[in-house]
Amino acid sequence: MLTDSPALAQTRAWVEHAVIGLNLCPFAKAPQVKGLVRYVESLAQDPATLLGDLMQELQRLAKAPPERLETTLLVHPRVFTDFADFNDFLGVAEDAVADLGLEGVIQVASFHPNYRFEGTGADDITNATNRSPHPTLHLIREDSIDRAVAAFPEAETIYEANMATMERLGPAGWADLAQGWKGIV
Repeated sequence: MLTDSPALAQTRAWVEHAVIGLNLCPFAKAPQVKGLVRYVESLAQDPATLLGDLMQELQRLAKAPPERLETTLLVHPRVFTDFADFNDFLGVAEDAVADLGLEGVIQVASFHPNYRFEGTGADDITNATNRSPHPTLHLIREDSIDRAVAAFPEAETIYEANMATMERLGPAGWADLAQGWKGIV
């Protein structure tokens, strides 16, 4: 039986305890429960190799039937551990989507251990809404987003609710929650 690497096990725990557990994404539970989320770890140690892995995963997701694979989390613990460098790479990721003719089909969302929204301080607890155990590119089908937004007519309020959740939880509460995935080795 194959087991997850520590990076993938930590990411799965983060999805379960933070993303789903705190309801940071009300659309995440259904594909997770149905087994439609692909967790894959890139062993890349440089941006070019990561780009190749990203393009491969974009193509895999685009070709797979949505009833078998809805979304992919590409975890890359060895590349872009610096948030600024990671953030700069997102333009390259968007270019890859375009180069593969997947604009309007798949979009890339980003998560990072040091995620920082523009205009916030590094220690602002609201940044935790996008803080994952490892740098992660989330490949999402646009159709899935459209269906989720249609089912949740006030989707624009999710961001505000997430900020309020983090403020209620506070830094100590977030640190306690994070022990659930940080302790996995």
